[in-house]
Amino acid sequence: MLLYSTKNKNNQASLQEAVMKGLPDDNGLYMPEQIPQLDPKFIQNLSQYSFLEIAQEVCTTLFGQTIPLADLKNILENSMDFPAPVVKLDEQKYILELFHGPSLAFKDFGARFMAQLMSYFNRGNERELTILVATSGDTGGAVAAGFYKTPGIRVVILYPSGKVSMLQEKQLTTLGHNVSALEINGTFDDCQAMVKQAFLDTALNQKLRLSSANSINIARLIPQSFYYFEAFKQLQKEGDPIVFCVPSGNFGNITAGLLAAKMGLPVHHFIAATNANDVVPAYIKTGEYQARPSVRTLSNAMDVGNPSNFARMLDLYLGSDDCSTWNNLKEQISGYAFDDAKTAEIMRMVDQKYGYTLDPHGAVGYLALEEYQREHPNTRGIILETAHPAKFLDDVEEILGHRIEVPERLAELADREKKADRLEAEYGELKGWLERNS
Repeated sequence: MLLYSTKNKNNQASLQEAVMKGLPDDNGLYMPEQIPQLDPKFIQNLSQYSFLEIAQEVCTTLFGQTIPLADLKNILENSMDFPAPVVKLDEQKYILELFHGPSLAFKDFGARFMAQLMSYFNRGNERELTILVATSGDTGGAVAAGFYKTPGIRVVILYPSGKVSMLQEKQLTTLGHNVSALEINGTFDDCQAMVKQAFLDTALNQKLRLSSANSINIARLIPQSFYYFEAFKQLQKEGDPIVFCVPSGNFGNITAGLLAAKMGLPVHHFIAATNANDVVPAYIKTGEYQARPSVRTLSNAMDVGNPSNFARMLDLYLGSDDCSTWNNLKEQISGYAFDDAKTAEIMRMVDQKYGYTLDPHGAVGYLALEEYQREHPNTRGIILETAHPAKFLDDVEEILGHRIEVPERLAELADREKKADRLEAEYGELKGWLERNS
């Protein structure tokens, strides 16, 4: 399997090189040289396959002979050991629950797969691999859990001070061992920019082996495509066309869905749901992309003002010019944005009407699907519920006016001691910390 940089298709890499480097030297993003089609019979008979069998088929179709089948099965079995169930609200609206993994967020799928894949590729290398990751909330906890005590790999997580929930922060600051947390006096975009600059720092990369665990790494993106197939199979074949509504921050999750569609999954349409950080919905409406500083919202994991994976979205729908690329993309994706007041209002409504507790991100997804279905009523919508509502306990309970159940593995974090180093949002601070702690 070969991959290329979104900034230069002649800049190619093997799967191992792309996974272990994270970013190409030109600061683009890796994409598969070819997106192969799955066997139509496999798609037609999805209901006959287990989640693991679906993941294996997607991987072997993409990877070819890159990883021996026995090794691939081992990687998948050690990472895909929790379900992705679809819950029916009514005939038109369904919830894909992606929070049944160890950190109670959808990013467990990508983080655990990537940890296993990197561990596989890292065999026999005596130099320690340093994973740098920026998080706006859930990525950090998932990566910390996925790589915890992985031999030969250490993890350094950057997160914006005061902009993640208390339990999210505890997930990434209390493990210790090979996991370090850096509390940055800035925004998620500052954290992401610092991480990217580290990868492009030639001198630093001569001293340290660096890689990324953000969705900029193709190893995070590929396993996120698995659950689109898994969700699709859980709905009856007969019925209205299926659309996926994806709460979106860095836009890796929806890009994984677009990859699944390119491989043959017959998705009717995708809906990108955002909060006030609406640069991509604005692009879909106008054709103009204007990155801007992120603003803090109730749905904090989507507080991203310059989403990295937008470059991959454009690459998937590349036309002869900017206008044709825009037209190609907006045929497949609609975008909607909602404020915190509407988010809270819909959380209360869903709780009362269906007896179902949405987290703030899933609530934004519900709002977007509702808006889309006003214009396209004859569709069945699957909302990706990306995190357990208990991860935002204080906000959710205040909004709903009653207590919600907290999973034991989350509740026990509350009393653990936070350990994080405070840094200013300057690249020199990160570089200095890495050099001192190498």
